[in-house]
Amino acid sequence: MTAIIVSAVINSHEYGLFRNALATLRVWRERSRMRRELARWTERDLHDIGLSSASVVHEVNKPFWRA
Repeated sequence: MTAIIVSAVINSHEYGLFRNALATLRVWRERSRMRRELARWTERDLHDIGLSSASVVHEVNKPFWRA
């Protein structure tokens, strides 16, 4: 009986790790997509939302894993 419980805990833990890794990959992909989109905005678009070109350049040049 102990072997069954230990096996269930290990499988549950591995599943949790997989889900967390998948969620992280989704966040990174979305962040990368949003930065590519932001890089395409015009100066007027940026002005409308109160962003400077410098802040956009800074954001767009960040690696995908950095928030």
